[in-house]
Amino acid sequence: MKINIYKDKDEVAQKFSEFFADSVQGKEVFHVALSGGSTPKVVFDVLASDFKDTIDWSKIHFYWGDERCVPPTDDQSNYKMTVEHLFSKIEVPKENIHRILGEAEPLREAYRYANLLEINLDRVKDIPQFDLIILGMGDDGHTASIFPHEIGLWDATEHCVVATHPESGQKRITITGQVINASKEVIFLVTGDSKAEKVREIIQKERDYKRYPASLVAPTSGNLTWFLDQAAAEGISPDQS
Repeated sequence: MKINIYKDKDEVAQKFSEFFADSVQGKEVFHVALSGGSTPKVVFDVLASDFKDTIDWSKIHFYWGDERCVPPTDDQSNYKMTVEHLFSKIEVPKENIHRILGEAEPLREAYRYANLLEINLDRVKDIPQFDLIILGMGDDGHTASIFPHEIGLWDATEHCVVATHPESGQKRITITGQVINASKEVIFLVTGDSKAEKVREIIQKERDYKRYPASLVAPTSGNLTWFLDQAAAEGISPDQS
């Protein structure tokens, strides 16, 4: 596990964008699962403004690690956010964008999307393998859309499942732990002081850290990197970074 700490959200976005550009370079095809949230939004802005003409977007296939069960026109849609901050500003083939259909019946869509991953991605021990999965982490320690109250979904045999937000009851489609940990590379993008307590507990394995789905991210490749700002990394011991 690598831990990179930067000054603020903007520097996190810049450094990750540079990392992403390097990761894609020289690849014939690159499959990435995106995340929603405020930090990816800034990342997409940086990619669109600084890397629009330097990345070969035609080689990248875009997926999502999770999506809210809302139409693609809804402001809560991760897909809509990505369109507004990235896809509308770069040249990417439409056939390279593989969105989760948030407007569809959830169980059917979870099955369809899992099947899509199985068809499009190489598989390792029958598990679809992304080149890169980008994850965020909530204040409660959730990642993708696997929340502490449904942590058992992490070990689901399905590649995609239907999850439920603990407060709103909103349904979400999410990839599961076996897909996340099969990825060639996994990146956490976590910023803000509201995340500091969970970041410290998970990275330093303190208290009941295993209650948090984010603590279960452990790709078999060994390629796990945290991109943190100073606020989120406040509680980490110096020897951890």
